[in-house]
Amino acid sequence: MRVVVVWAVSTLTMMALAGILPDFQLKSAGGDSVTRVALTAAWGAGAFGLLSALVWPLVVRAFLLVPALVLGLLVFFLNGSLLLIALSLIPSGRGAAKPETAVVVAAVMSAVASATSTALAVRDDNAYRRRLSRLADRRRRRRGDDDRGSEPPGTVFLQLDGVGHDVLCHAVGAGLMPTVEGWLKETHLLTPWRTDWSSQTGASQLGILHGCTFDVPAFRWYEKDTGELMVSNRPASAVELQRRAIERTGDGGLLTVDGASRGNLFSGGADQLALVLSMAARRGRRNRSRAGYFAYFSDPANSVRTALSFVAEVGREIGQSTRARLRGDTPRVRRGGLYPFIRAFATVVERDVVVAAVIGDMLAGRTAVYADLVAYDEVAHHSGPRSRDADKVLDRLDRSLALIAKVAEHAPRAYRIVLLSDHGQSPGETFAGAYGLTLKDLVRAGCGLSVPRGAERTKSGAEARDAVRVALHRPVMENGEPGPASDPIVLASGNLGLVSFPDTEGRLAREEIDRRHPALLRTLAGHPGIGFLLVRSEEHGAVVIGGAGTDRIHEVPLAELADGKGPLTGFAPGAADAVRRTDTFPHTADIMVNSMYDPVTGEVHAFEEQIGSHGGLGGEQGHPFLLWPRDLSAPVADGTELVGAEQVHRVLRRWLRECAGPEVPLEISRHQAESRLQEESRRRQEAEGSFPVDDRAVQDKSA
Repeated sequence: MRVVVVWAVSTLTMMALAGILPDFQLKSAGGDSVTRVALTAAWGAGAFGLLSALVWPLVVRAFLLVPALVLGLLVFFLNGSLLLIALSLIPSGRGAAKPETAVVVAAVMSAVASATSTALAVRDDNAYRRRLSRLADRRRRRRGDDDRGSEPPGTVFLQLDGVGHDVLCHAVGAGLMPTVEGWLKETHLLTPWRTDWSSQTGASQLGILHGCTFDVPAFRWYEKDTGELMVSNRPASAVELQRRAIERTGDGGLLTVDGASRGNLFSGGADQLALVLSMAARRGRRNRSRAGYFAYFSDPANSVRTALSFVAEVGREIGQSTRARLRGDTPRVRRGGLYPFIRAFATVVERDVVVAAVIGDMLAGRTAVYADLVAYDEVAHHSGPRSRDADKVLDRLDRSLALIAKVAEHAPRAYRIVLLSDHGQSPGETFAGAYGLTLKDLVRAGCGLSVPRGAERTKSGAEARDAVRVALHRPVMENGEPGPASDPIVLASGNLGLVSFPDTEGRLAREEIDRRHPALLRTLAGHPGIGFLLVRSEEHGAVVIGGAGTDRIHEVPLAELADGKGPLTGFAPGAADAVRRTDTFPHTADIMVNSMYDPVTGEVHAFEEQIGSHGGLGGEQGHPFLLWPRDLSAPVADGTELVGAEQVHRVLRRWLRECAGPEVPLEISRHQAESRLQEESRRRQEAEGSFPVDDRAVQDKSA
């Protein structure tokens, strides 16, 4: 009956479009009766529906090797081509349309058919349950498990990238996230947790998924021993970071057994992968480039809906940025160029594909799923973490959570949903905007080197920007590439800066820095936009220096560093331990620079083009959240603070055991470890930039 209704609605839609569009005809030159036109439309709608159902998946598979965003743009033209073929199948040649008109007609018909089918399915719960039951039965037959009640609950971990604990509480209190509000009232509990000094996705997600944040000092850093610039969202760097984590822990990851990783920087040891950066280098018959988009784009209605939403989001960003400029909002950063398209990719394309993949995993009954939704993080970087633009993104993300929760009610096994974030964001004007020069300019001035006129722009390092470049098969570009051997390399990770001297081995001591550049450390520590510095010392092992624009420079040996005193005045408890831990990393920079922090306003100064930033210490960026079902054990004992992504990893593993989920091995055999390390090394060497997926996910129709 649903098929008949959808066919009838599609027929009426085609007749209406034929009456509206002058270049779309459904009758002969001499004219036809309404009945004849209706029969012609029924022919065309039926043929188009059959082609969409049978031919479209094959067409999408044929185009999987093209860049992902190009595939999204091709959706319109491919759909229009199918309509032209459908019109050619109408008897007596009564169907005709110009190619550009066919694109419009096909888009409208796909959207209408999808909306009609969805509405009918929603109103028919029995049919929906029967479909889910069939999908579950297929999976049980594949696994040889005939006992429907034998499977324990699964777990879905949903990461809201960049959403701090206080931001979530504000959104719930303002009614922006009714789904989360309902969870908090009935089924879930909420607690903040504290990041390390490096409060960014690379460190936090590596710790959450692989249980290790060691030697990840920032989002990007320079390694003297290899001469390489490591960037957390470069495929080659992500592969290497994952390899190091596996080598250090001897642990495959949180998702080792029957797990799925969706939209993450790292795999977590999962077999089922989509949009996972560290796996972007994999090649082979079982893992084709762009296959991560197959399950979603194989439905032409999904493709059209996402493409239309993409265009609408571009228009929304242009309108919002224009209004902000006319209102004279401050602080403000540039939002032109390609940014509207980058934002649309993060808030529409990536969101839709990741949510669809998670739904597919739940319908397939997978045991553990971890997915990252980056929409808020991208918008908050450019509009501010408490802006109206960011609030609207939270509202749309809540709808995605509601959809996933609804699917969980009908999935073939029970699911516990854990919501968490990897870091927050702290507001504030950029360092360059506040002082008219970049951190690189200040370092060069302190070294007595030439400084270019005008503040050189430091590009934003938001995750979505380079995700788009990877999706387009474009290399990830970075500021801070080595110049002359004697020049310092200055890198930015939010409000955390790193200064390295590439012509020396190991970390340069404070005494040697003073001999080479007598004014550098005092210039940095005395600047009002700098909070404190960490440098190695021959006498004290390491020292923390700070002045924040005052005449008096505080210099404290690292062993004597205390929270809220000296250079750390105003910073939250735990800052001293975070600095001490970073000092133990082999690839900590010669000079680690943390911007100023105003504890009254919560503001910091990002060394990048971001008015909402994260990466260092200060404010809400270091306080993400963890929201979990009440029937799971508490993350930590009462009165104890949850500190560091590694501890979060241990909590999530415990919850998986409580759900009788995958028992992640604490250790693996030497043979397994060597095999994994060799595989990760090979992937790193082949890294080019793509978002693949395990072919088993492509073959699984339930996805």
